[in-house]
Amino acid sequence: MNMVYAMGIGFLLDCIWGDSHRLPHPVRWIGRLIAGLERMLYTGKKKEQSAGKQICGGAFLMIVVLAVTGTGVWAVRCAAYGISDVAGIAADSILFYFAIAPRSLYRESMAVYRALPEQADSPVSGRAETRTDSGVEDDHNLLEARERLSMIVGRDTACLDRAGIIRAAVETVAENTSDGVTAPILYMAVGGPVLCFLYKAANTMDSMIGYRNERYEYFGKAAARADDIWNYIPSRLTAGAMLLTSGLVFRKPLSVWKRGFFVYLRDRHKHKSPNAAQTESVCAGVLGIRLAGPASYFGKSMFKPYIGDSLRPPERADIRRAGRMMYASAVFVLLAAMAVRGICT
Repeated sequence: MNMVYAMGIGFLLDCIWGDSHRLPHPVRWIGRLIAGLERMLYTGKKKEQSAGKQICGGAFLMIVVLAVTGTGVWAVRCAAYGISDVAGIAADSILFYFAIAPRSLYRESMAVYRALPEQADSPVSGRAETRTDSGVEDDHNLLEARERLSMIVGRDTACLDRAGIIRAAVETVAENTSDGVTAPILYMAVGGPVLCFLYKAANTMDSMIGYRNERYEYFGKAAARADDIWNYIPSRLTAGAMLLTSGLVFRKPLSVWKRGFFVYLRDRHKHKSPNAAQTESVCAGVLGIRLAGPASYFGKSMFKPYIGDSLRPPERADIRRAGRMMYASAVFVLLAAMAVRGICT
């Protein structure tokens, strides 16, 4: 039962504080390790390193990061449980608190929400919002919203309009509901903090070097493929949790559920990643908006297949709704995982 207690305490700690920039954070340490190894193993110049050497270098980086992460977490737990069970539960709770990020994801997405200028005629809520009178003020708010958005997405945000900002924010909340919230919960329930942090290390590597661009096409291949494997089951379980809990977040739960389920079945594979569209399709279907489409990454334009139906234009409140879906799914998965873990121990 120790792990059940740790999961509950760790989740409550995140609900209260979220990620603290003042405290030392293991994920930031993992990021520094990845950056340091990249400087040692990869020059970034094709003339100096062949594709094969880049792939091998990226694979070696991945093995070292996973080994160091797993050993470090295991050593912390051994030391804590060597003192007492209470110290061990406290260590597990803190480690789990560092591994999940629902409050930070909600807080950062709501910063984008608050920065956006309000606009009249909310088609979902039926309430009118106040328009800003000054175009200059609107421009300033859009600039702030783009800056806030750039902190949580990997795409270029400088040229995004209001609708593009909303879509990008909803997409990142939907995708990170699995990556940053429910997947760590599931791995914590299955294998404790060690497995949970092995997943976090794999996910951090993917976010840093797992891009399909000129620099990381080969060097980041191992990290990208590993992340696809780690997230394969969690992304699908999370999509199911989002569907099941959507009725708790929106009115007319049956019609919302049907629409989300239909879009999920149709669009869940419309992404280069085998996992990202799983949760994005549910979110798009439930909200009744269309996600993806044209985007820019590292200065290069690309087109991602549309996900969902454009039943209405994206609106500012969709960011908040996506955040509520994330929290509802997180609590559902947490309680289910704690129950299964408790039964099995």
